[in-house]
Amino acid sequence: MSETGRIAILTGEKHIEIKTLPLPEINDDEMLVKVEAVGICGTDVHEYKGDPFGYIPIHLGHEGTGEVVKIGKNVTQDYCGKSLKIGDKIVTGLKPCGDCNICQNQPENIHLCPNGSIYGLMPGKEAFFNGWFGDYIKINRDSVVFNVSDMNQDLRMLIEPAAVVVHAVEKAKEIYNFKHNSNVVIQGCGPIGLLLLCLVRTMGVRNIIAIDGDQGRLDLAKKFGAKHLINIQSSNAPIGNVKTLTNGNGADFAFQCTGSPKAASTVWKYVRSAGGICELGFFVNNGEATYNPHLDVCNKEMKLVGSWTYQSKDWVQAIDFLKESEKQGWPVEQLITHRFSLEEINEAMETNIRMDGIKLAIVLK
Repeated sequence: MSETGRIAILTGEKHIEIKTLPLPEINDDEMLVKVEAVGICGTDVHEYKGDPFGYIPIHLGHEGTGEVVKIGKNVTQDYCGKSLKIGDKIVTGLKPCGDCNICQNQPENIHLCPNGSIYGLMPGKEAFFNGWFGDYIKINRDSVVFNVSDMNQDLRMLIEPAAVVVHAVEKAKEIYNFKHNSNVVIQGCGPIGLLLLCLVRTMGVRNIIAIDGDQGRLDLAKKFGAKHLINIQSSNAPIGNVKTLTNGNGADFAFQCTGSPKAASTVWKYVRSAGGICELGFFVNNGEATYNPHLDVCNKEMKLVGSWTYQSKDWVQAIDFLKESEKQGWPVEQLITHRFSLEEINEAMETNIRMDGIKLAIVLK
């Protein structure tokens, strides 16, 4: 094994540098993983464009997977109790701080830990070899790790975004009881919206309306099980279209999966009285959205729930969901439309900004 490794460091807005550095040492509680592939998340792109979190310089990449090449003697199993050894394929989840009020007293809300972190979004002194955009990543003590050696590389790359949609559906279930004949709107058919569509379809929901402005994404939504498609670029009245498709009532439930404030304002209009909305499109601050408190909320007795990242248990369900999707023939791997080398990472980010393709990936093996 080489004594050095390449890592992609965001050193300025829209500027990632490839650096070659000595590999980090690992202690008895750590692992060294050789990266195989990493999906590019919208959060990575937001950080690349304007550093909204103030993290520069930072080693990005959190949708990664790779092979264990070094392992400390105290590291023996993953989050689920599955054994870990050299050669196993892994993915990583959240890393809560363990000390705050939420960690100490609200384990069910561990994903809301204010001091928690995630590999690929860890700034500071040790900002190297802790993101997945590179040849290697060091996994620290008490990290949430999953052994997914029984899954192919593309499916492993999709586990993190699948955990996002699993968590959103679990939050949605708190305010709405999904039925086979429920009318469900999914607004935004990027990687998250399409995975969400597939998950809702596997729950038996038949009447899914997919809304987007890109016909290619809508065509894939059809393959994923959407019954109706609305292209907002060609429709003069998308709200009226939803009403027509739901016998004049409006959808029973809507998932808002875009990062657009305009879309976040519109989603209220798609839903019937006493319906529900899950907002999961904003993982960075993209601005304010407006709604009418009387017409959109009080008059309709609307229910709303927000969804933020995921809990560790959501990863377990996400893994099962992707395996089941593969068995059922749902084309989830078609989400990965572009693959780039590590040296092409700036080009990959710019491609994502142009919204070419759906899920873009950096592939090292």
